[in-house]
Amino acid sequence: MNVKRVLTTIIGGPLVVACLILANKYIIDVIMTIVALISMYEYIKCCSNKDVKVVKWISYLAMIPIAFIHFMPLDLLPTIACITLPLIMLILFMCVIFTSMRITFQDIAFTLFGIVYIFIANFFFALVYGIEDYGKIFIFLVIISAWCTDIFAFIVGMRIGKHKITQVSPKKSLEGCIGGTVAAIICCVIYAYCININMGMNFDLVVIAKLAFLFSIVGQIGDLSASCIKRYFEVKDYSNLFPGHGGMLDRIDSLMFIAPLAFILLKVLL
Repeated sequence: MNVKRVLTTIIGGPLVVACLILANKYIIDVIMTIVALISMYEYIKCCSNKDVKVVKWISYLAMIPIAFIHFMPLDLLPTIACITLPLIMLILFMCVIFTSMRITFQDIAFTLFGIVYIFIANFFFALVYGIEDYGKIFIFLVIISAWCTDIFAFIVGMRIGKHKITQVSPKKSLEGCIGGTVAAIICCVIYAYCININMGMNFDLVVIAKLAFLFSIVGQIGDLSASCIKRYFEVKDYSNLFPGHGGMLDRIDSLMFIAPLAFILLKVLL
């Protein structure tokens, strides 16, 4: 048993929960911006292992709009995104052109990937939290899906894991993945049931179970995707920010795909 991992969970878990309960959407926007900036720092440091020169100033600058999500009309966000992405690409190619290729195509490719990869998770997490009336309830559904999958996949995999699923992450087993998904479904259904009883809601537990299943599977794909990146850069963790758990990016990797999926599905269901 990793003592550092357990202590970090015991201390950090309640702090995250308290923050999500007590904060409002504007505070969460700022918090997710800080998370994104820390994650970008870890990503840039990781890239340096392969002598990739990420364009730092635009990478950090691209995270700042997360702080202002809920000051912008929601229906304008797709238009803003359609304008911003080509603009970032234009600026990156200008960096190659006007540095006489000291900044290379590889550098701007990794820069653009890092911007999109890190921005998506934090942006959509903040959007889910900001859903009118239901945001705080739904964000815990996302968190529970991710955390329960991670915790129980680790426990089940350690106990009975025999069938490895991919060389991308050799320690992960089929048994662990199934155990994590089953645990996520059970915990999310219990959570929704408690919400129905204590807050007078009427969430369909079958729908919640289906959402938890999707979130768990997609979260595990997000986790394995992060492992692909770390394997390429030959690092175990992005940093040691959280003892026993790695860096900020290691903690939010499963949210990379859960957060946008959650926002899309919840907007459809509502």
